[in-house]
Amino acid sequence: MAMQVEKLVTDMHPALTRHEASVEADRCYFCHDAPCVTACPTGIDIPVFIRQISTRNPLGAAATIFRENIFGGMCARDCPTETLCEQGCVRNTAEEQPVRIGDLQRFATDAMMETGKQSWSRAADTGKRIAVVGAGPAGIACAHRLAVHGHSVTVFDAHDKAGGLNEYGIAAYKTVDDFAQREIEYIISIGGITIEAGKKLGEGVSLDQLLADYDAVFLGMGLAGVNALEIPGNDLSGVEDAVAFISDLRQTEDFEQLEMPANVVVIGGGMTAVDAAMQAKLLGAEHVTIAYRRGVENMNASEEEQHLAQTHGVVINPWLQPRAVHGSGGEVSSIEFDVTRLDGNQLGSTGETVTLTADKVFCAIGQTLAEQLELPKGIVLDGGRIAVDENGQTGHPSIWAGGDCAATGEDLTVSAVQDGKLAAEAIHRSLA
Repeated sequence: MAMQVEKLVTDMHPALTRHEASVEADRCYFCHDAPCVTACPTGIDIPVFIRQISTRNPLGAAATIFRENIFGGMCARDCPTETLCEQGCVRNTAEEQPVRIGDLQRFATDAMMETGKQSWSRAADTGKRIAVVGAGPAGIACAHRLAVHGHSVTVFDAHDKAGGLNEYGIAAYKTVDDFAQREIEYIISIGGITIEAGKKLGEGVSLDQLLADYDAVFLGMGLAGVNALEIPGNDLSGVEDAVAFISDLRQTEDFEQLEMPANVVVIGGGMTAVDAAMQAKLLGAEHVTIAYRRGVENMNASEEEQHLAQTHGVVINPWLQPRAVHGSGGEVSSIEFDVTRLDGNQLGSTGETVTLTADKVFCAIGQTLAEQLELPKGIVLDGGRIAVDENGQTGHPSIWAGGDCAATGEDLTVSAVQDGKLAAEAIHRSLA
């Protein structure tokens, strides 16, 4: 048990040494028309930064990375590089493995952060003030780029700490040594950015007031609501939200005091489901099962993450849709599923059912905008998220949005960073 718990606070993917980074960088072909760059949502010039590493210039490599992605450090740890830049690598063939782009990115960005130096400098103060709602990747990326242009930014966040899902929603073993907070401190050290924690939109902070007090507003508050498991027995003790479970773990200092029952079932197919399942296993659960209503090829969690979970003893059962939670004495004891199948493009039931023993059920079936959120005239929702144009502007002339709360959001840190960056540039142009 102690050995497993130790893995929660130990880097599961250790950083490259200088020698390992040099060897790996030499594997790059430095393609002129590099498909890895096209595959990166933030457009980092990957061949350039890898060549800089190969010539023993990791700080120059970090500057190249931070030019496009100020969250390059966290993305190197959490980004599904195997389905993005590394999938596009020309070495990614049946005979070869792709260049370890994510690991090389971490090597460079860690080197820069250790120096405390910024690769950006702040322009002269413009006198313009922008409010950012949400201190996650989208909000902080937007704030940083606006600060670079000389604007003053105030970031409001509902939590006690900045970072959004980087702080509260990523598995503990992916971001050890308080990296999320160290990265935030590094980013805002450019100046011009003030973070006001514990300020929630709709509770003490209103959009009307922000519009009156600031020249522009960026919404990057993510998805605070959680989709409910609307089946009989969902109110039994032991049926919990996977996001809250991960958040609580990230803020826990003594993992040894946490207890996990023997049988855990996680419902969902995304990264949150895998993170919750992995952490339940590391906390001592004997049997952990991920139940997903479609095939594994439809899971949002990457093949690499699925494989990681399976190698740690997590069982992935596809084609199961929750039907009812059963319990005794108010406590969950099992969960019943319909066995599903595809009929054309429609998901349906085979008529069979499966029941899994469960002392704990974690639900990772998606998130939504907070129900109490009131949006001003001009802002419309698209699929339950805020509709925006290609620059992140909403239907209101002074409000932009990005990250998971926007209809274009892709539930990836790297995509949220790009949203914040593009919106900041659009806001800057609007204020010129």
